[in-house]
Amino acid sequence: MYGIIFIFFKRKCGFVMKSPLYINSHGKLSRKGNTLYFISEDVKKSLPIHSISEINCHAKVSLSSGASTILMKEGIPTHFFNKYGYYEGSLYPKIQLNSGLIVVKQSEYYSNHEKRNFIAEEFVKGIKHNTEMTLKYYLKKGKNVEEYLNKIKSENISGDVSQIMSSEGRIWNNYYQSFNHILKKFQFDKREIRPPTSEINSLISFGNSLLYSTTLSEIYHTYLHPSVSFLHEPSERRFSLALDISDIFKPIIVSRIIFKLINNNMISEKHFEHDIGVLLNEKGRKIFLTEYQKKLETTVKHKTLNKKVSYKYLLRLECYKLIKHILKDKEYESFRMWW
Repeated sequence: MYGIIFIFFKRKCGFVMKSPLYINSHGKLSRKGNTLYFISEDVKKSLPIHSISEINCHAKVSLSSGASTILMKEGIPTHFFNKYGYYEGSLYPKIQLNSGLIVVKQSEYYSNHEKRNFIAEEFVKGIKHNTEMTLKYYLKKGKNVEEYLNKIKSENISGDVSQIMSSEGRIWNNYYQSFNHILKKFQFDKREIRPPTSEINSLISFGNSLLYSTTLSEIYHTYLHPSVSFLHEPSERRFSLALDISDIFKPIIVSRIIFKLINNNMISEKHFEHDIGVLLNEKGRKIFLTEYQKKLETTVKHKTLNKKVSYKYLLRLECYKLIKHILKDKEYESFRMWW
């Protein structure tokens, strides 16, 4: 579809629910009147702007001033990724849900060591639980991952933020070492980034960047400020709260997609390019993006809400739980996979 992937519009009670737009080929976003267009060498296509929740540009995409204006007016974040799949930045609309009280409280919980440590510890406990659940699933399927599962189980998460982050690093290290026992092809020696040096590193980096941008879009729809974080240090050049929250969900979203794509022969050597590093080609990105959107739209029966919610909405619920915690309505407990 001319490098545009617009997946799974859902109709409910006559309304079209908003969905992400993924642009996978070079071009320009332009505006004529109240219509947004994607223009490339081969095509000029109008886009249903009132049905778009966010735009993800995985190729060189420029924006006219008119396109930027209408995207800001409609409150549509536009995320940009480089050729290695790394998140580069966002055209981020003016914050629509604005609460000075929440931002002050959020900053207070960052500044107070005890309060920050509690939230950071909860984040890593969620990562630990979700990596364990993933490895237990594959252990039942006969994969030789017990050694790595036991090492993760034995990890004690406590202390200050630096100690908590060290625990997180060991959890991820053991988790990634299990991949060679789960995957049917591609050797994975160690996690390497910027640029990724193997096919698995390329897939992990691409998936992690996607999840980061999705999490950032979900934060945008809450009163939280995306730059005030608790596990990762706040930075001038990134929205570090999105890193905090997305890490919890990597084992159940990004990893599961990678395992499915490889073990079901949906991704192979022909879907990668070797440049300075290893990166997905256009066809490979389309395959990954399609599965990623399917995963986000997958629903589970929520334990406390007693209704089905999508994986994507679980990200927003995590934001709501943080808000309740900093307002002292309910103590925060990070997301733990239960199915």
